Amino acid sequence: MSSAVKDFLRAAGVPLTDSNLDRTPERVAEAWANEFLDGYARTPEEALGELFPAPRGSSGELVVVTDLRFHSMCPHHLLPYEGRAHVAYVPGRQVVGFGRLGALLDCFAHRLILQEELARQVAGSLARVLGSPATACILEAKQQCLRLRGAQQQDAITHAEAYEGRLRRDGAMRRELWARLGMQR
Repeated sequence: MSSAVKDFLRAAGVPLTDSNLDRTPERVAEAWANEFLDGYARTPEEALGELFPAPRGSSGELVVVTDLRFHSMCPHHLLPYEGRAHVAYVPGRQVVGFGRLGALLDCFAHRLILQEELARQVAGSLARVLGSPATACILEAKQQCLRLRGAQQQDAITHAEAYEGRLRRDGAMRRELWARLGMQR
């Protein structure tokens, strides 16, 4: 990967004799491999880790974790986006530690992925792996491809939502979720 970065810089006409660029190809390759694309090396099951039996009587009650910070890369321009995620699920057969929801988010965010697909993958994985009858992933992000290119909308915030199961079909349950998030829908 570092050779490809060096070739890219050379093809862009960057003077590789600049001392600030001495180890740039290696640093860029390390960042991409270990921070931006490391999600490809994990499955949702690995990210969620140990599953626990759902507490008795928890059926139908929402579990919500808000303001999970994330960063990802747009597959169209290889520019970053970052933001906040709100993840919710209704326990089915199993539950997971709260911190594992952030790990699941990073499992997909650390790939080349559209914001809309990121929300879908998180909600779908929660439904599948936990056997949850209702899941949601709501993302708010600052897309650098929108802020720095083309229309250059520096203040734009993008939103993507994905719902599975009852949260997809049940408007009242979805409104309850949005109320917990302190937002109107």
